[in-house]
Amino acid sequence: MNREEILNSVRANVQDGNTVKHMLATEAVMRALAKRLGEDEEEWGLTGLLHDIDTELVENDLNTHGKLGADIARELGATEEMAHAILCHNEALGVSRKMKLDKGLFCVDPLTGLITASALVRPDKLAGLTTKSVMKHFRQPRFAAGANREQIAQCSELGLELEEFITLGIEAMKGISSELGL
Repeated sequence: MNREEILNSVRANVQDGNTVKHMLATEAVMRALAKRLGEDEEEWGLTGLLHDIDTELVENDLNTHGKLGADIARELGATEEMAHAILCHNEALGVSRKMKLDKGLFCVDPLTGLITASALVRPDKLAGLTTKSVMKHFRQPRFAAGANREQIAQCSELGLELEEFITLGIEAMKGISSELGL
């Protein structure tokens, strides 16, 4: 798979700049998570980059989001494992998470939203963001309410403590902060 081709496809299918930034953040965190777990960083990163490619095409319909995304990913050369992870990152589809890749994408997806929201309320954005600050926001259900805390906490299924997972996410996103505008 060619990352540049995938990124071009993402930009062709997703007009909302914030969604593209979310996909880039998910890619970065998935790469860091793969490295931490000894998995394929390219496969995990590209899965993160592709995971929401169909959101606008299905008009945010959670009953179909992920199905078309998995098909588009396959057309771009994704493995069946990658397509499966894209399918099961949306609980509404009822596809069970079996592999580490599935579980990783499922818990990384909302984490990037929580980290982004935490960075946006700081004058120095990601640069000064700490795990302690994100943990404080994690415990406030109304803060970034769309970032499902139970989903994030499933990082334990990958052998990671919540604080460790959040730290990994922050550091990965700091590495692409200019692309994220944070």
